[in-house]
Amino acid sequence: MGVVAESVLAHGGNVIGVIPKALGSKEVAFVELKDLRIVGTMHERKALMAELADAFIALPGGFGTLEEIFEIITWAQLELHGKPYGLLNVEGFYDTLLEFLDKALAEDFIKTKLRRSVLVEQEPEALIEALLHAHAHRVTAVDLRKLI
Repeated sequence: MGVVAESVLAHGGNVIGVIPKALGSKEVAFVELKDLRIVGTMHERKALMAELADAFIALPGGFGTLEEIFEIITWAQLELHGKPYGLLNVEGFYDTLLEFLDKALAEDFIKTKLRRSVLVEQEPEALIEALLHAHAHRVTAVDLRKLI
């Protein structure tokens, strides 16, 4: 996350950091950020990040990445937000996950509309373009912090 934040800042972008107090002592907080928000819990962190975001991108990652993107997809399924989301499938990193989603769809565990809502691209520019053009349905504003 630090590398992405550094790159955004180097290219004149804006970065908002959100970190729970407990992680501040385990991970190095990006203290150079003009807007670093310290929250109490991981639940508060995810709710605030979801509230602040216009869209969601999962880069290749581990359990935390998967947990966060699936929570966002679940919130979309529950119509708690209408923001687009996608996977940056660098070098086919998410191919087996996509196969799993297709299997879950085939076995009626996932609805077609929700499966199609998961945007997938191999190049960052293509994914950003797809997110910009996504026609995510708009839901009345929901305060995601109420989910905590």
